[in-house]
Amino acid sequence: MQTTAGSSFLRAEVDLAQEEARKRKAEKTKTLGSPIEVPGKPLAITIQGSGAWTAESNAIARLIDLESGKTRKIFKGHSGPVTSLVLHDNGRILITGSWDQTIRVWNTQTKEVISSTAAHTDFVKGLFIIPSLNLLVSGSSDKTVRFWDLSDVRSAQPLVSTGSISAHTRPVERFAGYATSDTTGVLYTADTMGIIKAWNLEKEEGTPIRWRATVRTEFKHHRTGVNDMVFGADQLWTASSDETVQVQHVVPPKETKPIPPITHPVAVKAILHLGLTELAEPYLITGAGDVIRVYDVSSPEEPELLNVIDAHWHDVTALRLWVRKTVGEDGVTRVEPWVVSASLDGTLRKWRVSELLKPAPVQAEAVPSTKEEPTNAEKPSGLTEEEERELEELMAED
Repeated sequence: MQTTAGSSFLRAEVDLAQEEARKRKAEKTKTLGSPIEVPGKPLAITIQGSGAWTAESNAIARLIDLESGKTRKIFKGHSGPVTSLVLHDNGRILITGSWDQTIRVWNTQTKEVISSTAAHTDFVKGLFIIPSLNLLVSGSSDKTVRFWDLSDVRSAQPLVSTGSISAHTRPVERFAGYATSDTTGVLYTADTMGIIKAWNLEKEEGTPIRWRATVRTEFKHHRTGVNDMVFGADQLWTASSDETVQVQHVVPPKETKPIPPITHPVAVKAILHLGLTELAEPYLITGAGDVIRVYDVSSPEEPELLNVIDAHWHDVTALRLWVRKTVGEDGVTRVEPWVVSASLDGTLRKWRVSELLKPAPVQAEAVPSTKEEPTNAEKPSGLTEEEERELEELMAED
């Protein structure tokens, strides 16, 4: 009992110090990045045109105008935090996943729910789409991955399940992948233990539609949960709670040096590799704690830290590229790349890429971290310790 009481006291002291540091930093960063206040804490974002689509802790999804900062549309219907979202059919369809265990399909013009699907037996934690295959992939705290057919996505009926994966032993939250033909693809799945599995996907002949997943390989280079994952140019980039960003060559080159982990002082929650976007520039942007870092990865074997930005006063949850288009008085359309960051401080912030690449004059002051390794011991509530902490942060008053 003394040990428990002592641990609780120390945790309370750490929490108080963290709260005080966040208050100071909230004042310090209140105008940085032209913040857009979001009523719910943004857990995921996607950008299309000048709009930012947000999945929020207050059980809604939202479309925000990045130019004006105003809310264009709100999508209500979930009964728990919305953790993930994807756009389909050139933005005419929005698909969301939630802690309420459902996947909802929305008409983005009317804001109406097209369908609701009881997708998992626990929280839906991630969604991924391969458009050319009409394939939606979902991951959950129930440790499964499920496949859904989008051929008839405008039907009011629940989505049709077309297969599943049950090989993970921890919640599955992050995905990457691509089509290799009209009936085949490659999928990467990552869980909160840090295990990443690569799968060959094949659409079986006949009806109903079924997708078969065959494991290709497994990566175990992270010590704990994978928080973000992107694929491109035969490289798989991952961000983890083990405080590293790592890259794996899916097709190892004949001659190469080992690529070292890019270490951070705290868990890395978000990455944006500009080289894998339409910008095609060799820069990696990371969100670890409330700080954004910029690296030159033109030589991945020797990444160079270019900038550290005191960006938010709470954890960064997502980083996305925004290709901003403006029309001048001369009628000429100008294109400028920006980065949009989302955070548990309840804001979206906008950063010119050109400014991010300039070294900052002041070193970032990170909010103190408990530095605890996430665990997955089951609690009486049915949540893991990691999920309980997540819920506390989502529901806490700012």
